[in-house]
Amino acid sequence: MRIRGGSNPLDMTGVHPETYPVVEQIIAKTGKPVAEIMGRADMLKTLRPELFANEKFGVITVKDILGELEKPGRDPRPDFKVARFNDGVEDIKDLKEGMVLEGTVSNVAAFGAFIDLGVHQDGLVHVSQLAHKFVNDAREVVKTGDIVKVQVVEVDVARKRIALTMKIGAAPPRSGANDRAGDNRFQTAGRGQNQYAGQQGGRPDAGFGGNSAMASAFAKLKR
Repeated sequence: MRIRGGSNPLDMTGVHPETYPVVEQIIAKTGKPVAEIMGRADMLKTLRPELFANEKFGVITVKDILGELEKPGRDPRPDFKVARFNDGVEDIKDLKEGMVLEGTVSNVAAFGAFIDLGVHQDGLVHVSQLAHKFVNDAREVVKTGDIVKVQVVEVDVARKRIALTMKIGAAPPRSGANDRAGDNRFQTAGRGQNQYAGQQGGRPDAGFGGNSAMASAFAKLKR
């Protein structure tokens, strides 16, 4: 907790009150009041932490205190980045094929990544659409919280399904074509389309323009 305008200047820093005695030793060593010490990195860096450590507060704690005094009032949290959602795109019905959007990775599985586009329904980037190279597991490329740019491949409003690709500008997979050259994992028996086949009336590619890999991944999610 940091308190601005408190009775003690240290209240606005991350220095814990129980360690104030250490700061008092630093004040005595420098001969300057705490207000003149705070923010003086040039002065504080000349101090040896070992001189102020004791049985209760070790060298690491003293280093932390000096670091806080160098940058009083700093926010220790890292920068928080969020995706910039497109104006006018607030519902799945607003999505059109070919749109390029920014989104946040909400979940990652081996078969693909789910992307929050701000339309109350996550879209799926199948593992085959993550990069212009062979990707064995989506978790090799993205992780939850990543900000990514995607292109809309297909939208099925009725089933609330959004197919996406991170291969911006590349031709979307159509008519059962799988653009993973040399990768027959979705075609051969045992590890083919039935690997992720769901209840699609015997057609794992139903509802997604023949893109069997994408439809199968959605089927796996439903199960």
